[in-house]
Amino acid sequence: MKRIAILGSTGSIGTQTLEVVREQKDIEVAALCAGRNGKLLETQIREFHPQIAVLWEETDAKRLREAVADLEVTVLSGMEGLLFVARMEGYEILVTAMVGMLGIRPTIAAIEAGKDIALANKETLVTAGHLIMPLAAEKKAAILPVDSEHSAIFQCLNGERKNRIKKILLTASGGPFRGKKREELKQVRAVDALKHPNWTMGKKITIDSATLVNKGLEVMEARWLFGTELSRIQVVVHPQSVIHSMVEYEDGGVIAQLGTPDMRLPIQYALYYPERRQLSGKRLDLFELGTLTFEKPDLDTFQGLALAFRAMERGGNIPTAYNAANEKAVALFLQGEIAFLEIPELIQGSMEQCRFRENPGLEEILETEQEVYEWIAARK
Repeated sequence: MKRIAILGSTGSIGTQTLEVVREQKDIEVAALCAGRNGKLLETQIREFHPQIAVLWEETDAKRLREAVADLEVTVLSGMEGLLFVARMEGYEILVTAMVGMLGIRPTIAAIEAGKDIALANKETLVTAGHLIMPLAAEKKAAILPVDSEHSAIFQCLNGERKNRIKKILLTASGGPFRGKKREELKQVRAVDALKHPNWTMGKKITIDSATLVNKGLEVMEARWLFGTELSRIQVVVHPQSVIHSMVEYEDGGVIAQLGTPDMRLPIQYALYYPERRQLSGKRLDLFELGTLTFEKPDLDTFQGLALAFRAMERGGNIPTAYNAANEKAVALFLQGEIAFLEIPELIQGSMEQCRFRENPGLEEILETEQEVYEWIAARK
C-alpha cells in the first residue's frame, strides 16, 4: 500500500490528487495540509482519515480540532506543522501542491528525510533549484514532476537518458488573451483573465497563464528539473493544449506526449511512476480534434515570459525577485488595486532594484522575497 502526504490538499492540484486516490483505492493518505479552507479540509479528513492535518492559522486549526474531535487526527498549524508533516515517518511521497514560496522549506525538509517529491509547486525550483536538485541527488530522492508540461517532458525522456537532447519544446496554450496586443489589454479585468480556454485551475495560476508568467516559471523549472541549458528550451504556443510538451534529440527526432487537458493524468503518473494505471475520463480523439496548430509567443505583448528568460540568464536571486514580484502583483490585480499590464511592470522593476546575490542560501532567498514585497508596498 502506497502512502502519501499532501501540501495544499484543498487547492486544484490537491483535490485532483485526492480524486486519483479515490479512484485507485490503494493509496493511504498520511497527512493533509491546507491554507484557510477548514471546511473542505474537514470533509477530506472524514473521507481519507489522515493521521495529521495542518492549517496555516492557529485560530483556524483550533476550530478544526473542535470539529473533528470525534476522529483520531492531530491538527497542527503554521510552518511548524508543515515541517512536521515533511519529516514524519509513515509515508513515501510528498505531494507539494501549495502555491508560492511557502513550499520551499517543507520540500527541503522532506528531501532531507528521504521522501520522494511529487512536485506541483514550481516556485520551489524557480527560487531554490540550485539548492534542491543537488540535495535530492545526495539523498537519492526522486523529484517527480506534476505540471502537465514537465510530466510530458519527463515521459518523453523515458528510455532516452543516454541520448543527447537538442531542444525541449515547452508548449503553452497562449491563455485567454492569445493574439491580442498591449493596447487591447489595458482594460482587462480579473474576471476576464480568469477565463482560461482549456484548463480549470486556481486563480493565481490562471492569471499567470494569462500573462504567460506561468510559462516563464515553467521554463525556469524545466532548466533545473532536466539539467538543460536555457538556450535549449523553446516555448511553443499550442492553443489546443493536446501536445503537453516535446523533446527534440540531436538526430532530429521529436518525441511528444499527447492527451486531453486532464491534470489527473500527470498526478497519477507521478504517484505510480513508472507504472501506468487505468484512469477514467475522456480519451483523445484525433478525428474529432482535426487540427493542431503552433505559434511563436508574442514577447512584446506578454513581457512576463521575456523577463523570465532575462531573470534566469542573470541567475542568483533574480529568479526569486521575479517570482516574488509576480506573486504580489497578481494578488494586487485580483484585489483590483493594479491594472493587468502593471503585473510585468512590477516584475521588471523588482528585478532591476533587487540587491544581487550570486549564490543565495535559503535565508537569502527568503530575504529577497521580503525585500521585493516591501519595495512593491512602498510604491502604492
